[in-house]
This record gives sequence, structure tokens and C-alpha cells, in this order.
Amino acid sequence: MSETIAAIATGLSQSGISIIRISGSEAISIGDKIFRTKMKDHILLDAESHTIHYGFIYDGKELIDEVMVSVMKSPRSYTMEDVVEINCHGGILLTNHILELVLKNGARLADPGEFTKRAFLNGRIDLSKAEAVMDVITSENEIALKTSVRQLRGSVFHIIKNLREKIIYEIAYIESALDDPEHINIEGYGKKLLSVLEELVFDIKKLLDNADDGKVIKEGIKTVIVGKPNAGKSSLLNLLVGEEKAIVTDVAGTTRDALEQFIKIKGIGLHVIDTAGIRKTEDIVEKIGVEKALQFTEEADLILYVVDASVPLDENDFEIFSLIEQKNKIILLNKTDLVSVVTEEIIKEKYSGNCSVIKVCATEGEGIEELQNEVQKMFFGGKIYSDNEIYITNVRHKEAIRKTYESLLLVKDSVSLGMSEDFYSIDLMDAYTALGTVIGEEVGEDLVDEIFSKFCMGK
Repeated sequence: MSETIAAIATGLSQSGISIIRISGSEAISIGDKIFRTKMKDHILLDAESHTIHYGFIYDGKELIDEVMVSVMKSPRSYTMEDVVEINCHGGILLTNHILELVLKNGARLADPGEFTKRAFLNGRIDLSKAEAVMDVITSENEIALKTSVRQLRGSVFHIIKNLREKIIYEIAYIESALDDPEHINIEGYGKKLLSVLEELVFDIKKLLDNADDGKVIKEGIKTVIVGKPNAGKSSLLNLLVGEEKAIVTDVAGTTRDALEQFIKIKGIGLHVIDTAGIRKTEDIVEKIGVEKALQFTEEADLILYVVDASVPLDENDFEIFSLIEQKNKIILLNKTDLVSVVTEEIIKEKYSGNCSVIKVCATEGEGIEELQNEVQKMFFGGKIYSDNEIYITNVRHKEAIRKTYESLLLVKDSVSLGMSEDFYSIDLMDAYTALGTVIGEEVGEDLVDEIFSKFCMGK
């Protein structure tokens, strides 16, 4: 933390502009050593905070580039340290040259995520906001981006802080009563605590339930297209993607391997996997493809089961029915442009599980709007995004909240069993500590290092 760090904050490529970021107590003096104005003056040490200056970067007497340099003085900066950002012309060679000059004059190369790590350690942001920074950068769809921005603005922090305040109040009351029973009456406290616990458990359970939606928001829905050979799976993939990604022929078994594509349906990210047709076969290569299809089916969040409605159901269909019985699924009756011999009524008669059945024609695009609406309905109860909901998109946060939930249930059990009040505070403190790991108030150095090591360089 005492060292001044520097890194390239933009993508290292042939681009219009590159930014070299410097942070630390020596940031301004290092910038002043290599920056000069048009009059060849060194001015950064005397510059006002939050100002930008036009000039040139020099390596000794050699002119390197024409630049704009921003100065942000502590504590009013991203890291709460002195920060200098050099906006130079883009280009790998030039950007690296200026970075090397900065390093040569006293900075060291920043570790991945070290600027954001300093923002956290200096108290500018909590850990949930810090992790949201990387989520903003890596967002793959509009909903994930909106959710990450809300977390960056403190949506998770504020609700966690509020829950911790309620828990620590009860802990403090119990400890005070145990230490000073003459002045603090704890008689009947269990009934009052039970009411508080009901509210806490309800709020925590809601966060846990939303964590499943949060996973979908952040990572997308792992969607696997299954069906018999020549049912139209590859045509469906091409239609969803909007271009010819899979080979489509009249020959059954064309798809031998899995094809993966990321698409968006009404703002929801879908990782769509087109698999080999599932059927009994003696072809060695096709058999491997079928085995892969079965594996992807087991791991899927959503199954799109494509049925060729122009041919009768057979034993391969019934095997697929059994495979997807416990999965989220949509059955698509394809090839509705031909004479249909498989209807929605037949599907529901042969298949006992609850599922949606949609008529489609993958070659013509019919039924796709209905499919999109059904996906939306299945995963978000008919609504894609609510500004009033707090979505937990981080696996680490979900695990901490789950531990909190379990600890609060243990407190409820202790109250119901009439156990001593000192038992309450043990599990309440476990819940308080678990919530603290979400916002970084109860984490060790190793975990902090691990979290920020996953960040990109320069952030």
C-alpha cells in the first residue's frame, strides 16, 4: 500500500486512445518527471485536483507523444490516493513505452485488480461493490449490466448492512442483559426475539430465492437442444442465432458433436448447445455424440426438446421423455409446415410430466415469439427485471447468505426449545459474521487477494 503502482487501464491494441493509470503517494511527482507543457514546464505538482492538462511525454530529451494528463488528488479519487492518468495515442508499442517510463521513474507494475483493491482497503467501497466492478466489465447482457451497476451503487451493501444492524442489536441486548441482569430484564425476551427472527429469516430467504435468478442474470441459461436425428435441432439453433452455424441436411445424424452459441432472448442470456440426435446407433462416432448429448442434458438449466411432428413417436422419444422428466423443459413440435401426426394432446397423453408444448417451424421462424415468451415466463415469473428486487449474482455472496439463513434457523430452534439466552447469541454472531463476509468486514487477507486476482489488469 505504500508503493506507487501503474498499469495500462485500456485494452492493449491498435486503438485511438490508451490510458496509463498511476496511483499512490508518488503518482503526481512521477507524472511530473515525464510530462511537460507546450512551454516545457513541469506543472503537475502544483496542479489543482480534478484538472486535465495538455502537453507532451518526454523520455529525457526525446519527445514520445502528445497527451492529455488528468490529476486527481487524495482522497477524491478512485483509490483515495493521488491518481494520475495519462491519455496517450493508442498503439501497443507507444503505450508500453510510456508505461516503461513511468515504471523507470519510481512506480511498480500493478497486480490485477490492485486499483480496486486499494479502493476497498482505503474504505471507499465495500467488497460487494468491488466485485460488482468486475461484473460490470464482464456483463454479457443488458440485465446483467443493470444488476451489476445497481450492486456497484450499493444495492447489496445497504440491505446487508441493514440486516447486520438488526442482528447486532439483538446480540448487544442479550450480552448486556447477561452482564447486568439487575438492570436489564430479559424475561419474555424469547417471544420478542422470535418476532425479529421471523422478519430476518423472511428477508434472507428472499435473497436466497433471488440468487437463482441472479445466476441466470449473470451467467445466462445453459440451454440444451435435444431430440432425435433430423428433428430440426440444428435449424432451430440457426434460427435462434440468426445465421448458419450448424450444418442442415436431410440426412439424419448430421450433427455429431455439440455446437455452442451465446444468444440473447428479450435481454436474457442463453448459452445454447445443439447436440447430436439421441437414438440407438452402432456408429462409433455418432455414439460418442449421443453420449455427449446425454451429459449436456443432465447439466442443463433448460431443455428445448425438438420433436418432428410429421413422424410418429417411437422408443427414442420415450427415452428422451424419461431423461428430461425432472428438468425445466419446453417441447417444440417442429415441422408444422408438413402434415402433423404428433399433436399437443398426444404429447401430454404419452408424457406424464408438466411441460409447455409449442408448435414451431424452424425453417420459417414460426412459433419463436411464443418460445421467447415462455423462456421469460419460466425463469422470471413473466417479468424480466424489476428495479425493486435485489438479485444475488455472486456465488460467494450466496454461500454466505445461506450460512446466515441456517444460523438464524438455529436461533429459532433454540428459542422454541426454551434454551438459555447465551445460546441465542452464539448463532446470532455466526449469522452476523457470515453477512460480514459479503461486504468485506469479516474477511481475511487470503480471500481478499483471491478475489482481486481474478480482476483484469489496470482495474
